[in-house]
Amino acid sequence: MNLSFFDQFASPCLLGIPLILLSMLFPYLLISPQDNRWLSNRLSTLQLWFINLITKQLMLPLNKNGHKWALILTSLMTFLLLTNLLGLLPYTFTPTTQLSMNMALALPLWLATLLTGLRNQPSISLGHLLPEGTPTPLIPALILIETTSLLIRPLALGVRLTANLTAGHLLIQLIATATSVLLPILPSVSILTALILLLLTILEVAVAMIQAYVFVLLLSLYLQENI
Repeated sequence: MNLSFFDQFASPCLLGIPLILLSMLFPYLLISPQDNRWLSNRLSTLQLWFINLITKQLMLPLNKNGHKWALILTSLMTFLLLTNLLGLLPYTFTPTTQLSMNMALALPLWLATLLTGLRNQPSISLGHLLPEGTPTPLIPALILIETTSLLIRPLALGVRLTANLTAGHLLIQLIATATSVLLPILPSVSILTALILLLLTILEVAVAMIQAYVFVLLLSLYLQENI
């Protein structure tokens, strides 16, 4: 029984071919293509309004130099948001529950922000490793601590997203299993657990949106430190 709870996190395969790439491309199929017509439909209008809102929120902590990253950060936010929400549908697979995929997103982008800072302002970027006014005996220890905290940032990004989504999916499956088991035995208790399941599902929708926003927001803050 315990093993079956984690089967939902295994990548589905067809003829021995993992379908995780197909599930990663599916969110972009939901985005309606843009055209040159003066009048667009309501879906395109809502989509443009939502993308503009996301872009404004992500660009707030950045200066003008960081606005070059608007397309990358907005695309990443849209991808994570749609992927997390689609993973809450029944009989679907959530790629963002895979630590390998989240690290593949976090590590290159974090490294790009770090290299940007080292190229444009190396002295300021290296100065973050040693706070101003540090006592001389504490300099080696603080440099080691700050370097470790800097290198652990991509791991924290990937693990945070993976852990939150995995925990939510496991809780939903556990309560759904309890609801189905208790239905013929204790119908009243089963109705109560079904209500808890509904509230938890609403909470997981909020968590899926918040985690996508936090992932991209932290990347924008790392970028702001280096530009």
